[in-house]
Amino acid sequence: MSRPQTHTLIDDPLGGTVKLTVLPGGLRVLTESVPTMRSASVGVWVGVGARDEAPELAGVSHFLEHLLFKGTAKRTATEIAESIESVGGESNAYTARELTCFYARVLDDDLPMAVDVLGDALCSSLVTAADVEVERDVILEEIAASADEPSDVVHELFNRALFGDGALGRDIAGDPDTVRALTRDQIYAFYRRHYRAPNLTVCAAGGVDHGETVKLVAEAFAPILGGVEVPRQRRHDEELLPEPVRLQVERHDTEQAHLVVGCRLFSRHDDRKDAFEVLNNILGGGMSSRLFQTVREQRGLAYTVYSFSTYFADTGLFGVYAGSNPDKVHQVRELVLAELAKVAAEGVTDEELRRGKGMSKGGMVLSMEDSGSRMNGLGREELLYGSHLSLEQELADIEAVTVDQVKAVASEILSQPMTTVAVGPFDQKDFK
Repeated sequence: MSRPQTHTLIDDPLGGTVKLTVLPGGLRVLTESVPTMRSASVGVWVGVGARDEAPELAGVSHFLEHLLFKGTAKRTATEIAESIESVGGESNAYTARELTCFYARVLDDDLPMAVDVLGDALCSSLVTAADVEVERDVILEEIAASADEPSDVVHELFNRALFGDGALGRDIAGDPDTVRALTRDQIYAFYRRHYRAPNLTVCAAGGVDHGETVKLVAEAFAPILGGVEVPRQRRHDEELLPEPVRLQVERHDTEQAHLVVGCRLFSRHDDRKDAFEVLNNILGGGMSSRLFQTVREQRGLAYTVYSFSTYFADTGLFGVYAGSNPDKVHQVRELVLAELAKVAAEGVTDEELRRGKGMSKGGMVLSMEDSGSRMNGLGREELLYGSHLSLEQELADIEAVTVDQVKAVASEILSQPMTTVAVGPFDQKDFK
């Protein structure tokens, strides 16, 4: 068996030292060492998410997120929780469309325990039939709670309007029918198929030492490490996406109307991403943004208004959310569409560019103050991009964005026909 090789990926005075070691079998260990930090955050990143599921398995990744903290041969669910919380730490997990993450944040001295707990949960969970039934009820309650929250419903409907009934358009948690139908054997088979060494990356950031972390991971994940490195799992083929639905309205007898207006976007690998993120800040990134000033400050038509973007391997989405009085939802929609059309036609000013770049750069630097944010950045960069940039390079890339680049991307993206999704006490016939 060859000795694992360690590579220094980043040695940045503005950030930390990032190192990578690939263990036998393909499990990757990434650390960002910041000696001045007393906290340590560790996450296990799994290269599988909601868009990797067959239709009949919709929600299985999220189901596993619940089940892997329910007990192993070594620890009960209570002991897993107590191990982290008894030292003042915190642990949790989340499922996204292209990945799943399990993580813990503890004092640096407690990192060995946290790695051992996560390794035990990820490698040796029992996934018993009894636990499946308990968590099935919990997940159904979670889905029901989301369905009772119109601000959640409008975003789910927006995804479905843009991407149809395929994996990108489905709810990450699945729907009640698929969740009720999933069997313990189906869930366990999915677990064993995807939670394998080449599909896992362990990231740790903060007061961590790379060599020591690699030893801890090798011990904790020994049950799934083999002697021969195998290729990492490949993501599924790109989906054939349907034409977006241009108008989707769902009646809810609520006091407030919830509105999303937006369109599809390019993938996270597109060279225009930095320019679009600066544009996103300008449009709806804060109280100084165009949409906030136009819709709320000048007209008083909504309490909440913001823009957002999400990127996937092969596509993405951009949207503007607003919550308003139902009687004013049409005015809000028209104002949003008018502002998007104006930016598409005219671009932005030099002052707006400066402010938009400042928001991006400030957010990057401030996130470096927290070991959890650093760990999250490491994992997402490794799984979603397969590369790592120093903070210095990221800041330089944002600073290099020009007015002309922002105008060009605004013209291309914001000139598309927009999809409108609304939830409130009205019907689709009430919208033109």
